[in-house]
Amino acid sequence: MQRTSKLLHIADHSRDIAGLTYVYPVVSRRSGGVSIGINLNPNNACNWRCVYCQVPDLKRGTAPQIDLTALETELRAFLHEILHGDFMLTQVIPEARRINDIALSGNGEPTSAREFAQVIALIGRVKADYDLPSNLKLVLITNGSLIDRLDVQTGLSAMAQLNGEVWFKLDSVTRGGRQLINNTRMSLQRMRQNLQLATTLCPTWLQTCVFRIDGIPPSTGESEAYLNFIEDFLIEGGQLKGVLLYGLARPSMQPEAPRLTKVSQVWMEKFSARIQALGIDVKLNA
Repeated sequence: MQRTSKLLHIADHSRDIAGLTYVYPVVSRRSGGVSIGINLNPNNACNWRCVYCQVPDLKRGTAPQIDLTALETELRAFLHEILHGDFMLTQVIPEARRINDIALSGNGEPTSAREFAQVIALIGRVKADYDLPSNLKLVLITNGSLIDRLDVQTGLSAMAQLNGEVWFKLDSVTRGGRQLINNTRMSLQRMRQNLQLATTLCPTWLQTCVFRIDGIPPSTGESEAYLNFIEDFLIEGGQLKGVLLYGLARPSMQPEAPRLTKVSQVWMEKFSARIQALGIDVKLNA
């Protein structure tokens, strides 16, 4: 495994820092420790193009064919190094020297991999062979657009047996907002249906990125629509673990990058309080 002279920190989510194809370590501000990333999109292809995405040379598309043997070899080798080598001591800042999760995120939408369910089964086998923390989570960070696929649902059901969580992207509930932020025309109805599916298969958090575009924070209309969506979802029996509310932490690699800036801490805290007032947990990382 490739070594680097610099310590990992929350501002660096480089996917190639370990010199591997599928496995990479990051210090996650949301998980509060080392997250073992699984990148199923080494071709930098995604079916969305979020304006805040930090993936360079992002292109429209899906994950390539996954070499499951190579993925398993990399994951086993990396876990061995973390547990029995000096990786934590030499590569990770002191306050983050703990394994918090294995996370499927990477350089595109992970559920676009046709082998998604096989990947979850593979991770389950590997986890069972190592002395890992009993509360180690398996996290899927997803835009939720492909959860209506049967193979994805099979994978989510398996994740639920592996202390799994889904982090379901919801940056806007308006058509204009999703087109502006995520560059998707996916309908709100389909998104809602996929969210409902996710919550029935595996514990699910909403993950929402908030920022200013051209110096302007989300409009009152955007904020109210978002709050109304969550309120209606809960009233109708939707089961959510909560909301992961966060701002910009790393520079975007998209053309819109110069237009994006952080919203104020005060704005974030007020919005977080309004979400919490709906009776739902919020984890804020401004």
